[in-house]
Amino acid sequence: MLLLGRFLVPKRKPADADVRGVGKYLFELKVTEESEVIGTTLGELRDRLANEGDDGGKGGKGGKRGRRNKNKEQEPRCDLLMLKHKDKRLTKVYRRHEIAANDLLIMHGSHEDIERIAIREKFALLPANSIRDNILESGESQIMEVVIAPQSSLIGRTADDVGFRSNHSIDLLAVSRAGDSHNHRLRQFQFRAGDVLLLHDDEEDDDLVKAVDRLDCYPLAGRTVTLGRAKAMLTLGICLAAVMLAAADVVSIQLAFGLVTVLMAAFKVVPMRSFYEGVEWPVVVLLGAMIPLGAAMETTGTSALLVEGIVALAADVSPVFIIVLILVVTMTISDVLNNAATAILMLPIAYNTALGLGLNPDPFLMAVAIGASCAFLTPIGHQNNALIMGPGGYRFTDYWPAGLPLEIVIVTISVPLLLIVWPM
Repeated sequence: MLLLGRFLVPKRKPADADVRGVGKYLFELKVTEESEVIGTTLGELRDRLANEGDDGGKGGKGGKRGRRNKNKEQEPRCDLLMLKHKDKRLTKVYRRHEIAANDLLIMHGSHEDIERIAIREKFALLPANSIRDNILESGESQIMEVVIAPQSSLIGRTADDVGFRSNHSIDLLAVSRAGDSHNHRLRQFQFRAGDVLLLHDDEEDDDLVKAVDRLDCYPLAGRTVTLGRAKAMLTLGICLAAVMLAAADVVSIQLAFGLVTVLMAAFKVVPMRSFYEGVEWPVVVLLGAMIPLGAAMETTGTSALLVEGIVALAADVSPVFIIVLILVVTMTISDVLNNAATAILMLPIAYNTALGLGLNPDPFLMAVAIGASCAFLTPIGHQNNALIMGPGGYRFTDYWPAGLPLEIVIVTISVPLLLIVWPM
């Protein structure tokens, strides 16, 4: 796979948020002497831009709600990113700043929307040759590409719902999904796991990094790990001690890792507020639902029926073939179902099959454990698969050309090892 795997993965367009293409959506507007916004604040201007189209394009506050809903697709959507006042570049755009004649507004949006704003507000649309340098390459501001994690609070929400500027003091410049970049009309774009966002902060401070952490996104570019070396070694030592205690049967694995959690909190490695945030509640609910399903298969005789069929099949074939069959079936189910739920579903079948054949159940159970962890054929088999779908620009069908050979390699290697380590 290391040597040949690269030839099995289709070469898609990199699904970054198209930093170079953002320049097409950045514009510089000059406040002329005739403009009616002179003397008003930037906050008022931003409110006008946010409500653009509510009154048919006149910028007032008396627009009818019905007309706004009817023309929602035609509403100009522009964002004010930066201001130049008396040749001084203001990276932090304060709402209370009073607009003066000859101020330069750096805005993000489509050309049609910006042009409509310029005509209505009597702004002069200037050549935007220096905009990309001001926004994307300035040392006084930050640009970061991030990918939305499966547990992110952004999933299912739009930019309007999130309020990047009002709630997090950052700007959303572009979104990329499976290789397709979206640079304008982002307010109603509904986010999914794996989407790549291009975020902008108008000052070189920690606001952008903190916002990325709060939103549960992963930066595509590397950044310094804030966990100190001492805490890193402490964390590693605690985890190794827990594994060794559980492996030596000194304490149960549940108690061992429960103590790990307590020690992580006691030594302030993980803040208390992060404990519940780190719990995968959908997985907890899914497991809670799968346990009675497994019990129902037992009580209704479904599991026994499956085992009888497998045992009858095993009369004509080698038990090794049965282990291979269990491994392959588990892999297939894990491609469409959560791996833990797959294990709960398959473990009773594997265990009862081994007992029905009068064999050691350990290799059968380990086949389920391995198969449940090998979901390589679809992006929905595991959250890691979904996570790389956006940054890689991959499609649903791009997974099996590399995943199928990998699963064949795993079956070929794991089955002999299972029989050596856990003989039947």
